[in-house]
Amino acid sequence: MTDLHRLSIRELAEGLAQAQFSSRELTAHYLKRIEKIDTQVNSYITVTAEQALAQADAADAAIKAGTATTLTGVPIAHKDIFCTQGIKTSAGSKMLDNFISPYDATVVAKGKAAGLVTLGKVNMDEFAMGSTSENPFYGATKNPWNLEHVPGGSSGGSAAVVAADLAPFSTGTDTGGSIRQPASFCGLTGLKPTYGRVSRFGMIAYASSMDQGGPMARSAEDCAYLMNVMAGHDAKDSTSVEKDVDDYVANLNATAVKGLRIGIPKQYFNVAGLDAEVKARVEESLKKLEDMGATLVEIDLNMTEAYVPTYYLIAPAEASSNLSRFDGVRYGYRCENPTDILDLYKRSRSEGFGAEVQRRILIGTYALSAGYYDAYYVKAQKVRRLIQQDFLKAFEQVDVIAAPSAPTTAYKIGANLSPTEMYLGDIYTLAVNLAGLPAINAPVGFDQAQLPVGLQLIGNYWSESQLLSVVHQYQQVTDWHTKRAAIAEENA
Repeated sequence: MTDLHRLSIRELAEGLAQAQFSSRELTAHYLKRIEKIDTQVNSYITVTAEQALAQADAADAAIKAGTATTLTGVPIAHKDIFCTQGIKTSAGSKMLDNFISPYDATVVAKGKAAGLVTLGKVNMDEFAMGSTSENPFYGATKNPWNLEHVPGGSSGGSAAVVAADLAPFSTGTDTGGSIRQPASFCGLTGLKPTYGRVSRFGMIAYASSMDQGGPMARSAEDCAYLMNVMAGHDAKDSTSVEKDVDDYVANLNATAVKGLRIGIPKQYFNVAGLDAEVKARVEESLKKLEDMGATLVEIDLNMTEAYVPTYYLIAPAEASSNLSRFDGVRYGYRCENPTDILDLYKRSRSEGFGAEVQRRILIGTYALSAGYYDAYYVKAQKVRRLIQQDFLKAFEQVDVIAAPSAPTTAYKIGANLSPTEMYLGDIYTLAVNLAGLPAINAPVGFDQAQLPVGLQLIGNYWSESQLLSVVHQYQQVTDWHTKRAAIAEENA
C-alpha cells in the first residue's frame, strides 16, 4: 500500500472497483504524502483533509452498493480559481483570502457527481496572471524536478501536485498557456480544450473570452478520464457550446498516427529566444511521430509576431473589467479604517492586489479609456481575427500543428524576469487562446539540467479526442510521461 501514488487513473479506478484498496485508504495515503512532502513544494493553499475523508467514505459506500461511476473514490486537486462550496477560494490573492464560496463551480460539481474526492485547492499565479506561480501572498510553488526552479504558471500548483505525486490528477485553467506551459515545465500531459467545451461557471474570471478549464495529469489516458467528467454544455455559462461530448477514453486509439499530417510552422522554430535543447527535444519527438507514420508538412503562420502584443492588449482589458468587482465593499479584502469611500476603494485594491495584477489592470484600463479604445483595443480585436484565419488556413493543409510549449525549460525562482521577458515566454501558447483552439502538451525529454521539455500539438476546433489519441499513441512507444522526480519517489 506504499506505492498507490504510482498507479495510473485507470489502475486506481480498477483497484477501487475490485476492492483491492478503499477510497479511504487511498485518500489517507495522499493526505499523508501531502503532510510530509508539500512543505518543500508549497503546492496546496488549502488541504481539505476532513472533507476528503468524508467524501472517501461516501465513495466506498457507493462502490459497495453498486452505484459508483468509473472514477468514484479517486482523489483530485482543484486549482484555487474554481469555486468550492464551504471551502476558501482565493484565486491565489490576498484580495480573496477570506472568501468562502457559497456554491460549487460546474467543474467541481461534476467532479463531485462523478464521485471524485477533493484533496484540496492548489497554488497559482494571482488571478491566473503569470507564468511562474511565484505567488506574492501564498509564497512560490516549487518545481518537483528541481526545487530551485518554478513549476510554470498560472496553473503551477496544479502541475506541481501531480509531478510530486501529491494528487493523481488536477484541474487547471488556461487563458494564454496556463495549463500547457506548467505541464511542459513539470513533465506532464495537459490539455487546453476548445473554448466553450468546459464550463466557466464558478471559475473566477481573468479574461472571459479566453479562459478555459482543462485536465492536468501524467498521461493522455489520465487526462481523458478527467475530460469525460469536465466536458459538456452548461446552461449556467452563456459561452458553453451545445455539442455532443466524445467518450475521450474510448477514443484513445481512434486517430491513426499513420498518415496524420503534422504542420511545422517555420516561424515557430526560428524564434530568437528558443533554447537549442528545447528545439532538439521537440524535433526528436516529431521524428518519432514521423517514424510512427505521420507526415511532417512545413507551413506558414504569418501572424506569429502579432501574438504577444495582441494578447497583452485584449487580456488586460478584460481583466480590468472583470476585476473591478473587487472593491472592498461587497466581499473579499477590505482595508482598515478608510477615511472615505475613495480611500476604501484605493487602499483595498492597492493592498489586496499584487504588483502583476495591478500592472495588468492599469494596462487594460488604459487600453479601454476614451481616446485609446479605438487605437488599441479595437485594432487588437481585428488582429485577433486575422490570427484565427491564419490557423484555419493552415488546417486546410494539415491535421494538427506542432510547436514547443515554451521556448525554454523552467526558470529559476527569483530570476526576476522583466514583464516583457515573461510575456515573450508565452509566444507559443497565446495564439491558441486568441483563436479558441484546443491544444495539448506532452513531455518529450529533458535538457542537460534534467528539467522537462514539452511538445505542444494544436488541433482544429473540437478535436480534443484527436489530440489525446495522438499523444496517447506516442506515449505507448515512449516513456517520458512515466519519469518521476526524486521527490515523487519519496514514500510517506
